[in-house]
Amino acid sequence: MIARLRDCTIALIFPYFYTMTDRKPKAAFSVTNCICFDQRVLKIAGVVESMNCTVTIIGRHLGSCCDANSVPFATRRFRMIFRKGFMFYKFFNIRLFFFLLVHRFDILVANDLDTLLPNYLIARMKKLPLVYDSHEYFTGVPELQERDFVRGVWKIIEKNTFPKLRHVMTVSESIADRYEKEYGVRPAVVRNCSRNSAGINPMPVRELRKQEGQMLLIYQGGGINIDRGGEELIEAVSRLDNILLLVAGGGDVLERLKQLASGLNCTDRVRFIDRIPWHELMRYTKSADAGLTLDRDTNPNYRFSLPNKLFDYISAGIPVIAGDLPEVSKIIRENDCGLVMPEVTPDEIVKAVTRLRDNPEYLNKLRQNAVKASVFLNWETESEKVKKFYYGILKEV
Repeated sequence: MIARLRDCTIALIFPYFYTMTDRKPKAAFSVTNCICFDQRVLKIAGVVESMNCTVTIIGRHLGSCCDANSVPFATRRFRMIFRKGFMFYKFFNIRLFFFLLVHRFDILVANDLDTLLPNYLIARMKKLPLVYDSHEYFTGVPELQERDFVRGVWKIIEKNTFPKLRHVMTVSESIADRYEKEYGVRPAVVRNCSRNSAGINPMPVRELRKQEGQMLLIYQGGGINIDRGGEELIEAVSRLDNILLLVAGGGDVLERLKQLASGLNCTDRVRFIDRIPWHELMRYTKSADAGLTLDRDTNPNYRFSLPNKLFDYISAGIPVIAGDLPEVSKIIRENDCGLVMPEVTPDEIVKAVTRLRDNPEYLNKLRQNAVKASVFLNWETESEKVKKFYYGILKEV
């Protein structure tokens, strides 16, 4: 304890002392999601660490997964009394501010708007480079669309920080366009491409509990929330024969989906899988005949999104069934690796699934095209953008 207080005092009074004596820069990644399953944070942190940096990821304790040694970086997880809402964000940001204040880091990385303010304030106080990685168009998420006051608070924070940021990245060109139009700052675009999964084997059929002749679908996501097509998908499956659906992940509407499957008497065709590490998730994904990404065009965030699961499906070499959102549909159409529905409804999902199920030659063609697309739509290629982005920052520290 005395040593910790001593180090904190030196870091505050002589902020360059450690920089002179320790040549390896230290980067702090802040995130409110579960550290264990935030693939974007883990992948980018891995790239930064490979550039001769020491990485610490700061988040919150969310469950038993946080007790396991599942993250290959130093971590600091806050135990929070409040799990969501205003009080959670208030106290998380206060704790994050003081943690960054008394610990020495050379680079601060804020992941999404809900961690930006304390990082911004500390970066100004300590004259540190700050990276802002916007995983989504935060003020356009569906949870804020009917909450004008809350959305207004986040917008005030964004308006007073974003124009002053020098190092910004995001996940799609559409979001980058939006931010450039609003604030005159063009973020670098680093897409959520998946790691090469060639060395991962599919799940054995006996573990899938799949009957002979069934078509296997997967619908995965770390945030299976409102307006992401889950309800429409369960209704569609209730109308289809010879189908087994895997719903893999977690989110706000998961319990509703389970109740809906029970109410529509299709629990024998729907299997729910809790959040699992990416390598294990990909074993299920590589076993599937098709993957679904069904975000509805009900808010700016979903409209401009380019979700992880799209690239996971491509990496697994399976066709994608998706709604007609600009970023997602562009990838699918350019690579002819799936079906784009005009809208996300149970009827359209039934049509798309039936077309693939009843046309094995067409299904195989889309599979082959997904495999071809995975050669360049992968993290090994996309991560070069991260290296280029951080190279200039590391020259500052």
